[in-house]
Amino acid sequence: MASHPVVAIVGATGAVGVELLHCLERRNFPLSRLKLLASARSAGKTMRFKGQDLTIEALEEASFEGVDLALFSAGSGISKRFAAAAVKAGAVVVDNSSAFRMDAEVPLVVPEVNGAAMAGHRGIVANPNCVAAIATMALAPLQARHAIRRLHAATYQAASGAGAAAMEELRQSTAAALRGEAFEPKVLPHPYAFNLFSHNAEMDPVTGYNGEELKVVAETRRIMGMPELPIGITCIRVPVLRAHAMALTVEFEEPVTPEQARAAFENAPGVKLVDDRERNYFPMPSDASGQDDVLVGRIRADLGDPSGRSVALFVVGDQLLKGAALNAVQIAEALLRR
Repeated sequence: MASHPVVAIVGATGAVGVELLHCLERRNFPLSRLKLLASARSAGKTMRFKGQDLTIEALEEASFEGVDLALFSAGSGISKRFAAAAVKAGAVVVDNSSAFRMDAEVPLVVPEVNGAAMAGHRGIVANPNCVAAIATMALAPLQARHAIRRLHAATYQAASGAGAAAMEELRQSTAAALRGEAFEPKVLPHPYAFNLFSHNAEMDPVTGYNGEELKVVAETRRIMGMPELPIGITCIRVPVLRAHAMALTVEFEEPVTPEQARAAFENAPGVKLVDDRERNYFPMPSDASGQDDVLVGRIRADLGDPSGRSVALFVVGDQLLKGAALNAVQIAEALLRR
């Protein structure tokens, strides 16, 4: 890849696309030119980048001529349709959809965790599911010091995971509830204001797990390089705009104290320890929103495991940043260094 590549954002007008634009500017990514691609209905509109108005172009197969790096964030159907055209045109694709995450020939990467995996890419690098990306940022420092045997997780997932329309529905439904007015949900299947509900991904009638839960299990195992890791998980939608939270209970092969677990995070890249028992101050979505780091805290022994092998912790990360756009840009930065 050129040291100052031509970059295209596919799905530039979506919630993650907007964050990709902001991340490229904020991190001063060394691009020579930026193309914004979206559906035909957005063509001709403009978006600001480094003080200039860039015109959005309609996405088509010919859009990737001269592009070195294509950041895809427009859903798996678009990725399956256009990623091959981008690679054929000479671009490296960093894809934020689920289209290629479990393809054995496509690296699934969180740079701080398994960045070396992208060395063998064949034109496409997959960006993980947001929960898997945030969770593995907390799991990897632990695994580096103490072998993990089992993981239990409960997630509390923000509206941003369902896109800009879900975020707007949360705003509107909350305003309606505060006015005492009825609100009919259109984006999500249940009332969102002052409510929480099981993640709306399709349910597997045999296992009772939904698609989000199964994705997190499969992708966490792949990122961590632990294909047999036992994982139990429950994914819940909560009325938060953009930061995902999760309660993790990690069981190790040998006894691990909370102090040992806490020490693993002190110098972990991309992780910020927020674990103040005296003030009862631990990771919160309000603090994580807009922040690059994943917040880790509430570290304590699991009282349900008298063997001393299990540690409980609370993890929060911005779904639009480390869970999506930031991770994609970090992959691109790592590709430039290769």
